[in-house]
Amino acid sequence: MPFLSLLRLLLLLLLLSLLRLSLSRPPKGVLIDCGATAGSIIDNREWLPDTGFISTGTAKNLTTPDLVPILSTVRSFPLSGKARRKFCYDVPVYRTGKYLIRTTYFYGGINGNDLPPVFDQIVDGTVWSVVNTTEDYLGGMSSYYEGVFVAAGKTISVCLAANGYTDSDPFISALEFVLLGNSLYNSTDFKSYGLSLVARHSFGYNGEIIRYPDDQFDRYWEPFGDDIPTVASVRNVSVSGFWNLPPSKIFQTELTVGQPELMEIQWPPASLPNSTYFIALYFADDRDSSSEFPRVFNVSINGVPYFHNLNVLRAGVSVFANLWPLSGPTKITLSPAAGSTLGPLINAGEVFNVLLLGGRTVTRDVIALEKVKKSFQNPPLDWNGDPCLPRQYSWTRVTCSEGSRIRVIALNLSSMGLSGSLSPSIANLTALTEIGLGNNNLSGSLPDLSPLQRLEILHLEGNELSGEIPPSLGNIDSLREM
Repeated sequence: MPFLSLLRLLLLLLLLSLLRLSLSRPPKGVLIDCGATAGSIIDNREWLPDTGFISTGTAKNLTTPDLVPILSTVRSFPLSGKARRKFCYDVPVYRTGKYLIRTTYFYGGINGNDLPPVFDQIVDGTVWSVVNTTEDYLGGMSSYYEGVFVAAGKTISVCLAANGYTDSDPFISALEFVLLGNSLYNSTDFKSYGLSLVARHSFGYNGEIIRYPDDQFDRYWEPFGDDIPTVASVRNVSVSGFWNLPPSKIFQTELTVGQPELMEIQWPPASLPNSTYFIALYFADDRDSSSEFPRVFNVSINGVPYFHNLNVLRAGVSVFANLWPLSGPTKITLSPAAGSTLGPLINAGEVFNVLLLGGRTVTRDVIALEKVKKSFQNPPLDWNGDPCLPRQYSWTRVTCSEGSRIRVIALNLSSMGLSGSLSPSIANLTALTEIGLGNNNLSGSLPDLSPLQRLEILHLEGNELSGEIPPSLGNIDSLREM
């Protein structure tokens, strides 16, 4: 063999081996085993105990037999009457990184009630969804929720919070952050919206959930059969041409009809609340692309045209909509185009609820309040996540401004048994009009508060503060009560 030919062959083999290595490499991200006391390796992926990401709640072991490892422990969070408190995991991320976030829940009777509690889950300042695992738990299954969000800072907080239906302690089994490729779901404006998964199915497939290593981002593709004939085949579909990079395995099965006739699918299976949705549908022909008879059909959703004259080739194609309104049961209709001699087919689909993001408290205030929190030895248990948002879950005794630019305007922490000191960073909360810290056990000196030019009320009595009162307080013209 000539030297150049041998060199080309070696280079080709090297490239193929590098490609196989990149495809087999576990997804980047953070896997958190909630309630666990030690890390573990599962399917060549590292799971971390949750103690480095949260400072409250109680770790509990489940006694249910034959559980997978990440379901055998949970962290639960105490209810406090009717108070709406949130309990947050703060997870380091890459700023502007796009993340798949998955929460997993298995109740296991940890609260002593027959049925699991219903509660809210929150990402940063946005209510993500209600967590209701009752139906799955009665069927002996765990529940998972999946969303796609872009990091606005160096951390993302995922919080659990009691709502009006919560009758026992909220809990969580696992929390996953997977860094997604830039092309995935890139038609969504992630500065304004997040995506909450409603359904993701591989049509005509009846095996185990398709996930990593078949899906390089460990998305879950559930089986979906319906009553329509299914076809299984081996196809060489290059997923690199799809923005959302679906696993090639979803193109090995399909729902189809043999004749050029109408095909209807009730999907997603559940009735949907009135909202706007991101929908992506995936198709690949099961015949040789050189066939003289093209497979062309129209796609409609609930009778509204979705895509006209879709020409499906063996290489595959996807069609998507960013803000599609849906409400109630959903019917996808595939109808052969005029003159077509082949029936339609479909391989897979994803649908997400499009969430309008709730915003964030001004970063300067968040940093300052975190430093104030660290100076207290016993801060309120719910001082985690965004201080102001969602508004029904703002931090205990913290009052925030209205409008689009969210500032902290009052701290009413009197008679809360606080100990520790008062951080100088409190002076960076420049929108404060009121500080109430009376009748606690704070010690140390009073920091310079002169930057707080809007401050009207200051209560510090009943503490163990030492030193002189800074004369700069006299420079705050708005101060009227001290």
